Amino acid sequence: MPFVNVKVAGPLTVDQKKALAQKISAALKEVAGKDPKTTYIVFEEVDRENWAVGENLLSGM
Repeated sequence: MPFVNVKVAGPLTVDQKKALAQKISAALKEVAGKDPKTTYIVFEEVDRENWAVGENLLSGM
């Protein structure tokens, strides 16, 4: 039972999440032989002000 946690800066649309879920599930099936019906994917949308690269917040980039 694969569990994939996808963290992204900023929001995704429902259509983007559906497309990502499909591609992630397909990749796990193709590469690792995992059944998409037992693949769990969680999307975490992090506000850009709560994410930094080095000293710089993404909200300021």
